[in-house]
Amino acid sequence: MSRRVLVLAHTGREDSLRAAWDACGQLHYSGLIPVMQKSELDDIERFYGVVDKPIEILHEDVRLEDVELVMVLGGDGTILRAAELVRNVDVPLLGVNLGHVGFLAESERADLAQTVEWIASRQYTVEERMTIDVQVWVRGQKIWHTWALNEAAIEKADRERMIEVVTEVDERPLTSFGCDGVVVATPTGSTAYAFSSGGPVVWPEVEALVIVPISAHALFAKPLVVSPRSRLAVEILTRTDAQGVLWCDGRRSVDLPPGARIEVTRSTLPVRLARTHQTPFSARLVRKFELPIHGWRGPAPRSADIHTGPTPVVRTFKPSPLPTPRTRGQAKRTIPPRRCEP
Repeated sequence: MSRRVLVLAHTGREDSLRAAWDACGQLHYSGLIPVMQKSELDDIERFYGVVDKPIEILHEDVRLEDVELVMVLGGDGTILRAAELVRNVDVPLLGVNLGHVGFLAESERADLAQTVEWIASRQYTVEERMTIDVQVWVRGQKIWHTWALNEAAIEKADRERMIEVVTEVDERPLTSFGCDGVVVATPTGSTAYAFSSGGPVVWPEVEALVIVPISAHALFAKPLVVSPRSRLAVEILTRTDAQGVLWCDGRRSVDLPPGARIEVTRSTLPVRLARTHQTPFSARLVRKFELPIHGWRGPAPRSADIHTGPTPVVRTFKPSPLPTPRTRGQAKRTIPPRRCEP
């Protein structure tokens, strides 16, 4: 049975076009069928000329459901676009980072050939990343419904005016404050917008939701980590006429008038990411952020691995017991004088 891999690239950049050209050639050489979107293939042909390798066109020659894997060439923004494309199909994404940080990417541009070999030999695993369901209500009517892999960000619409909001957890109000915005993020999004706003880094395997205020004017407006089963809400208060705007993954937006209510819950549809090697998340943090780890000596050896002699016994001096103290009123004992013999 033929195996097809969809190559998705940020064709507005020359390095991405070159990576897509190389990826299609290496996939074909490995016995796989490369698939591209027609618009992106046209961009490559305008830059390099007619492609001499057999490439199938998505939605013309092949359905998305018949693709085994999506190889995404670009940064996290390109991977988020790919996540939108495969939202309703069971196809994993494998990112090859061509951007700056690229937390969602699995490998780097220099490892492209090796990544294709791993795909051809099926040396990859698939992990599921939690997503959120986002609804917007105005005057009791639902006006917008979408989802996000990273975050739902409520922001002020006017630069010179902050918005007044009240946060809610499990249908109970928590606190109200003026701010530049509020970010509701997944563990995957904790290293994105929420992180830059002062939120905590949450390991991907931790199931939780994160709420991070942006430049809040309040004493109790700290980042919070809540249960993934919680229902979160942020309301734009009507104390002022300041408008807001909601961005989901920085790609989809809707205006928020005063009185708008944004509800966020865990989505039932995760995003599936392919992994070619089991790198601990802590190692990813160190590599992506170039964290200083000089002086690290490694974990302490386990006691079973240490071979020592018998434990020495240290003998200590045992002091003599002290005499019993006299109680008040007790007669003082006198010692008769010693008589001298003549």
